[in-house]
Amino acid sequence: MKLNEEEKKIFEDFLSFLQLHPELKKWELSSEPVLSLPDLEIDPSQRLVRCNQKEVGLTAKEYSLLCLLTVNNGRVLTYSQIYEKVWGEALTINERGTIGYHVRNLRKKLYSADPHHPFIIESVREVGYRFQTTS
Repeated sequence: MKLNEEEKKIFEDFLSFLQLHPELKKWELSSEPVLSLPDLEIDPSQRLVRCNQKEVGLTAKEYSLLCLLTVNNGRVLTYSQIYEKVWGEALTINERGTIGYHVRNLRKKLYSADPHHPFIIESVREVGYRFQTTS
């Protein structure tokens, strides 16, 4: 993108302002690393998920659920652990269906983006779920 003269002047003024006020640097958010697994990439700073290099649109809950499962790759997470981390509340019996609903939607979106996905979101009967890379 090429800037015209007016845009260049505005940008230079902005940079000069930042140099005069170094305390504003404290407001800058730190960059979070991108989580990369085979054929799956999660960029927390942009809340962006790519599966087989295709962008996957997720709801806020699906995104949080995917992040929780992937950073615990290989570990079984109980329904209680999942609900407390993603929804921020204690689990009651009725919420197992809520978790299952979101996991089904998440699987559908990820697996349709990459039918030969090298990972699974495995149901562990009566316990919870596990994200597992298969390659």
